[in-house]
Amino acid sequence: MNPPEPLVLRGHLVTPAEVIDDGALVAEGRSIVWAGPVAQAPEPWSRAVASIPPSDDFLLPGLVDLHNHGGGGGSFPEATDVEQVRTAAREHLTHGTTSVVASLVTAPGAVLVERVQTLAAVVASGDLAGIHLEGPFLSTVRCGAQDPRAMVPGDAALVHELARAADGALVTMTFAPEIAGSEEVVRALAESGAVPSVGHTDASAAEVRSSISAAREALSAPGARSPRPTATHLFNGMRPLHHREPGPAGECLAAAARGELVVELVADGVHLADETTTMVFDLVGADNIALVTDAMAAAGMPDGEYVLGGLGVSVHEGVARLAEGGAIAGGTSHLMDVLRRTVWLGVPLVAAVRAASTTPATVLGREDLGALEAGRRADVVVTDAELHVRAVFRAGEAVVA
Repeated sequence: MNPPEPLVLRGHLVTPAEVIDDGALVAEGRSIVWAGPVAQAPEPWSRAVASIPPSDDFLLPGLVDLHNHGGGGGSFPEATDVEQVRTAAREHLTHGTTSVVASLVTAPGAVLVERVQTLAAVVASGDLAGIHLEGPFLSTVRCGAQDPRAMVPGDAALVHELARAADGALVTMTFAPEIAGSEEVVRALAESGAVPSVGHTDASAAEVRSSISAAREALSAPGARSPRPTATHLFNGMRPLHHREPGPAGECLAAAARGELVVELVADGVHLADETTTMVFDLVGADNIALVTDAMAAAGMPDGEYVLGGLGVSVHEGVARLAEGGAIAGGTSHLMDVLRRTVWLGVPLVAAVRAASTTPATVLGREDLGALEAGRRADVVVTDAELHVRAVFRAGEAVVA
């Protein structure tokens, strides 16, 4: 039997450093074997590359979403079987997110263990990139669209129980630095191979600074997933920034500017003002930013009534809010929508793509993801000049073509 033909794509190749106007990539099996300018294509691929006509398409690395609660009508926090999970994951895959981290919300420990076990099976099959726990060690003062009744003090034993249930799939967990037991939670997460993430917090700047320092120390141990902690959807679910009390947001920005922390940005025009998005890119740079969706079941779906973590959510004109209280209850965008808006705001394409792919891949500790480079997994999104998806490949296989 003859080996399968290599995948050869040509267009504007977006690398972590530049856009190569007439670029191409070649993938064999699951991996990229070459990427670069068409004129420099080496043997044995030069003829195959030259045989494809020049294109106005853009070739982007598959996007990596670190914070996603669902889509396509499927909700990760509500899913009780793997098919519900795959429904949500595929909604985002077909729109260019080739690596989705499934996010849960605050719930009783026993419920979280059950949900984690369900998600872990889908991580094992390759349809998810990992699991993110957003709670239950959060501040009831900054609970957002989560149930404060299920929020509890830090519990390292619960962290280890959840990590065992995840069987290596737990990649990150949000916690509030000011809650009792937070330092033990940070150490337990690092020991379990997960990245601590500051969020849903009313902490002072000093408390956050201390917590980030503790997280960095815990993540310095051999085998840690990533050397840097993260901040869960910066500004949202946090005490507001004030010039006499910078609080969590100010401290996280400062740490990110020093390269010590990665901040998540839900740059969808709802969670953040557009000027806030561009300000953060100007201040800390794309290597310290992970664009995320915070998507929930309504992503890709019509307006209507949905559920997030057992709480009713109303979606009107694409904005999801709790039916009671009106708090923003996740997003309804795909990560490509967030990327497109970020570029429309004036952030250079290369920087925006790094924040939507390369930087989040580093948080996952995945050197095989996040860039169109030889040796990486062949996750490729082909778009038009306005960043509308034309084709999606994951591990060299066409998902949308």
